Amino acid sequence: MKKLIVASTSTVHGSGYLEYLLPTLKIFFNEVKELLFIPYARPSGISYDEYTAIVTKAFSTININVKGIHEFENPKEAIQNAEGIFTGGGNTFELVNQLYKNDVLSDLKAAVDNGTPYLGTSAGSNICGVNMMNTNDMPIVYPPSFKTLEFIPFNINAHYLDPIKGSKHMGETRETRIKEFHVFNDVPVLGLREGSWLEVSGDTIILKGEHSARFFQQNKEPIELESGSEVNS
Repeated sequence: MKKLIVASTSTVHGSGYLEYLLPTLKIFFNEVKELLFIPYARPSGISYDEYTAIVTKAFSTININVKGIHEFENPKEAIQNAEGIFTGGGNTFELVNQLYKNDVLSDLKAAVDNGTPYLGTSAGSNICGVNMMNTNDMPIVYPPSFKTLEFIPFNINAHYLDPIKGSKHMGETRETRIKEFHVFNDVPVLGLREGSWLEVSGDTIILKGEHSARFFQQNKEPIELESGSEVNS
């Protein structure tokens, strides 16, 4: 049975890396002694080793060891043998590009579908949806496909921002961008605000955290889902 935490962000304002999620992760990964980390998204362009060190420090506070997938000679076997998996945030285009380049997308899907607990934040959450087409990231590389893992039957727009009343900013809002997506695509989209996450157990998807989330469907008005609500597409 699938077990996932799909979080909008790794860090909320005023707290350390993953700090707001650690009490939940301690329970979620309670049977995991070593976590496999996928650093392919490279936030701010940092190296895999630098990124893994940040994650290692955070998980050491709940007594979980971390090893980066790049440290293994065979990344496919690393995923197949993992006790738990974490894919961090950064650039979704590069993350997906590397998953295809290393030929591990199908292995990752199989592992999680078979019950390996999975944590995603930001880009690592974007890939849990039907495709990566609602990322906010710049297309710095061109992955072979936008198709991702389909752990959930909708897409994630991480770091979702509401329009700011009175703002003189002339660029498009997130809601406008998602409406543009729905002119050509019928995949629902969940605008997941920072500090919120989804807990997935099998086919049950529950919104957690302090904030509501905004759910968009083609040819329908968006709706607000309160924390604690089940998300159905």
